[in-house]
Amino acid sequence: MESAHVPATLGLVIPTLNEADNIEPLLTRVSAALDSSDVSYEILVVDDGSCDGTPEVVRKFAMSDPRVRLLERRGQRGLAGAVAHGWKYSRAELLAVMDADLQHPPELLPVLVSAIGVGHDIVIGSRYANGNGVSGWNPLRLAISRVLTWITLPFQRDHLQVTDPMSGFFVVRRRCIEGVDLQPEGFKILFEILVRGRVRSALEVPFQFGTRQAGKSKADVKVAFHYLALLGRLSRDLFLRPEPQ
Repeated sequence: MESAHVPATLGLVIPTLNEADNIEPLLTRVSAALDSSDVSYEILVVDDGSCDGTPEVVRKFAMSDPRVRLLERRGQRGLAGAVAHGWKYSRAELLAVMDADLQHPPELLPVLVSAIGVGHDIVIGSRYANGNGVSGWNPLRLAISRVLTWITLPFQRDHLQVTDPMSGFFVVRRRCIEGVDLQPEGFKILFEILVRGRVRSALEVPFQFGTRQAGKSKADVKVAFHYLALLGRLSRDLFLRPEPQ
């Protein structure tokens, strides 16, 4: 059997805000995982004004690994904006994102990249694909997440129905989002890509969502507000979104 072609370059963005205790072990694990694959990669840490020494930790790590780059944003906050900002500084064929809090397993990255290599436009690390990827959550958090996911169903294309459209762990082909003006506020960039991007096929790879090792969650009332604003924007764009070519 002929081996699958793996695209040559990967640009992985890791947004950070006060993740000093998590970022070094994460970068170590990411590098080890991607070094075991055939993909050429770069890691772009986009920091939104951390005051706990996160940028200093990244700079020190980058001194021994030039594939790691630090991008600092001033006066701006929001995961979606940080991701889009980082992707602009990468020329990679594949664009990826993962959280800095060690809740996404870096060891899954080669699997996501390989799945892209066999023809998918986007490959998602999914908490819900196997039904029990968030077994450690309390009932209230799980119920809220399920409701927010259910709300996305009217926006999803028939051929792109996914169980975890709000995952923060995925790889997408650059060509699928070129020219798409992604909303800079909020945290749900995957959902917007699925609705507005030129995505023809999607694959979900199940994983077990981990527990935060250190630091504090960034989820707050602003996250909910930006999510509702995104729904409003997407509802206006629903009938104008481009079809895959």
